[in-house]
Order: sequence, then structure tokens, then C-alpha cells
Amino acid sequence: MGEPKGGATRRAVLLGGLAGGLAATIKVEKAEATPEQLRAAIRNVVGTAQVRKGRVELIVPPLVENGNAVSLVVAVDSPMTATDYVKSIYVFNEKNPQPNVIAVHLGPRAGKARISTRFRLADTQTVTAIAEMSDGTFWSATADLIVTMAACVEGL
Repeated sequence: MGEPKGGATRRAVLLGGLAGGLAATIKVEKAEATPEQLRAAIRNVVGTAQVRKGRVELIVPPLVENGNAVSLVVAVDSPMTATDYVKSIYVFNEKNPQPNVIAVHLGPRAGKARISTRFRLADTQTVTAIAEMSDGTFWSATADLIVTMAACVEGL
């Protein structure tokens, strides 16, 4: 096979590129929403209405080993009748790149006001679930989660 023109072998070029890559510094920055962005996201949903505690159950693990796939269940106490039902369920977080996690719109024919999904968490933080009822009231629950390996980082 011999040495290519210019004196560099394929192996030398590959090893040189690998060494250069290892010598580079990788800077990882967290992409976080601010508390102001969280409040603004909630105000975009509820307007000036009062958000009351209760009627909403937020089920998340208190300790999360990997923030890439965190289970989330939101259940709302509602009869789900034609005159008394959950219109929407919203979930917000305080430290992910975007404060809005999910918005689900329901109606009386849903039968149950319960959603289940997985989402990513950037860091240890508080998650808030808000339910909008058919009478225009808003109800909420919060949960604090400890995340040992964060998701949602930029620069990788």
C-alpha cells in the first residue's frame, strides 16, 4: 500500500484527527426557562383568573435518575358530565428550555379527566399541573422532582 503523496498515512491522519477532537473543550450549557417565563406561560393560559389548589392530582416520581423520560400522570376530580367537565389540562415546568410541557383539551365524552405521558426534565425543579373546568375555574397541583441526570442540555 505504501505512503500516500505528502508523507501522511491514513492511520496518522485518523489518529491526528482523534487527538485534535479529544483536545477540544466541550462546553455544556443548560437551556433553562426563567421564573418570569413560567409565570408568563401560566398567565397566557389563565389570564387574570385565580388558580386554586385542589381537584388536581399530579403523579410524578419524586426522585428521577434520568431526566430524559420522566413519567407523568395528571388526574382531575370531575364528574365529566355535559354540564361539569374538564376542558383542558396544562402542565408547566420551571427549568426546561420551554415552560410549557403539554396542553390537552378534553370534553365530557372523554369519560375520565386523566392523562399519562413521559417528558424530559432539564434539572431538579417544580412541575405544575393546571386544569381548566367548564365553569371557567382553574385548579392546580405542584410536585417537586429531584433529577440526578439532567436532560435538555445544549452543546452536546
